[in-house]
Amino acid sequence: MSVQLADLETVEVIADPIVRSAAPRVLLAAYQCGPGMGSVSQIGWEWYSRLSRRIAVTLITHIRNREALHAAGAPFNDSEIIYIDTEWFAGPLYRFAKKIFPTSEHSVFLVSSLDFFVYDRDALKLLKKRMKMGERWDIVHAVTPVSTVAPTRLHSLGSPVVLGPLNAGLGTPRAFADVLKGDSPWLYPVRNFGRVIDWIVGSTRNAATILTATKATIESVPARHHQRCKAMLENGVELNRFHASPWPDPPSKTNPLRVLFVGRLVPFKAVGLLLEAGSRARREFPIEVTIVGEGPMLEEWKSISKSLALDDCVSFLGSQSLDEVAKHMRAAHVFCLPSVRESGGAVLLEAMASARPVIAVAFGGPAEIVDDGVGVAIPPDGREPVIAGIASAFKDICQNPELWRARGEEGRRRAEELYGWDAKIESAIQLYQRMINR
Repeated sequence: MSVQLADLETVEVIADPIVRSAAPRVLLAAYQCGPGMGSVSQIGWEWYSRLSRRIAVTLITHIRNREALHAAGAPFNDSEIIYIDTEWFAGPLYRFAKKIFPTSEHSVFLVSSLDFFVYDRDALKLLKKRMKMGERWDIVHAVTPVSTVAPTRLHSLGSPVVLGPLNAGLGTPRAFADVLKGDSPWLYPVRNFGRVIDWIVGSTRNAATILTATKATIESVPARHHQRCKAMLENGVELNRFHASPWPDPPSKTNPLRVLFVGRLVPFKAVGLLLEAGSRARREFPIEVTIVGEGPMLEEWKSISKSLALDDCVSFLGSQSLDEVAKHMRAAHVFCLPSVRESGGAVLLEAMASARPVIAVAFGGPAEIVDDGVGVAIPPDGREPVIAGIASAFKDICQNPELWRARGEEGRRRAEELYGWDAKIESAIQLYQRMINR
């Protein structure tokens, strides 16, 4: 059926017959939500698809997610999905941002985020109408966006609100100005205005619980709210898809070291540093580098690969499904994420769940995921130190294969214990119940 908003677009509501149980009734707000639509949308999808199989869930999300959700079989069980249509604003805004910032997805995201405020207004108006008709939720949980740049006003519904897990507050690494120049880094400070908007909207001060993903995130939350913060990484991993498999035969003079990168090909991912490290390592032993992903830096990094005479050992495979990514993980000796400004690091968890050791730059999310137990975290001291660090790690894998195999096994253990989605959802349900009991 459809619900008509006064003076606004039509909002479609798709629902199975709802049978409420004693379990918490949750309004799940996920502006971005859908499988295979990017990392943040995947977060929204994991929360909805897993929660809706456990408890009564009403999902409210943007209409752009409808096709992907329908294709995946949603809605599930007795859950309900409400779609908010602001494409009249979001579409032109995105096209404008893409034209102004053709290589900077971060900048496109910042400009496009303005649509969230229109979406949040429309969602709140509809939900208040439904409350007048008797609809109630025990908990309101806003899971996406994961940034405090987009505060919500859903606390005005009157139910206890959970925010996050939020991943915000990441600074800018000063040592990589040349790497980040294509990412319009002058726009990064714009995120600070999120604090002003949050103060006006009251999202943080009215939240019952604030889930924070990193140290930088909790530091970005005003100190007076820290007592309501709870640590929870925003990313998780599907342990069945990314399952452990035996480490490949150790690299040798006849068996190349197989290195994998997966991610959007955007400036801050710094794949060029990985290519230069691979070029140095190749002087001593054979190496194969597989790059999975698409983005505006594709042609430039292909050109760098060619200039380094790596065409015969570097493969650019484009975008791949999660199942295909899992296969590439199991075929690799090591996963390398040279990103110099990574807020999260979901792909690191996928590599660890596959029992593969990881190499990453110790800035942002990776700094809190990677240590000597699961791989190598390279200090973010600049372009040359990172290239040298990656090349050194490649050499160490060839010299100490058993150490790196063991690091992969430790990564799988941590993924099972700390990062599996099922464990995260169980923790959330227990949190909801405690909040209701209070």
